[in-house]
Amino acid sequence: MVGSVHTTLPDFQMPNEEQVHLAAEGFRLLADPTRIKILWALLQGESSVACLAELVGASPTAVSQHLAKLRLAGLVKGRREGTFVHYSAADSHVRALLAEALFHADHADHPDRHDDHPHVHESRPAVNIG
Repeated sequence: MVGSVHTTLPDFQMPNEEQVHLAAEGFRLLADPTRIKILWALLQGESSVACLAELVGASPTAVSQHLAKLRLAGLVKGRREGTFVHYSAADSHVRALLAEALFHADHADHPDRHDDHPHVHESRPAVNIG
């Protein structure tokens, strides 16, 4: 019987299809190094497109496109002040999501770290998002 082990677990529930779809979409959008850098910067405080472009080493046009996608996904919000828009991370869930992803990257048991660089894992700085 498929899933019979899970039927014995109290309170076991699979996420619904919409939750799974939205989570997968969020992860898909975060599967880009520039977007991770943008979110990291925004977790430190509000920022403009020009400042973000300088921080992440991308053109303002590229950063604007990334921000538009992150905004549609609900990961980033914008606050308009005159002709300028100041961006920030949407909420504490974004902080937790990015913190966990970076923590995992820093502590995951990656095969390429063992043979060639036995001390890389130990010497990498811990990620602190505050």
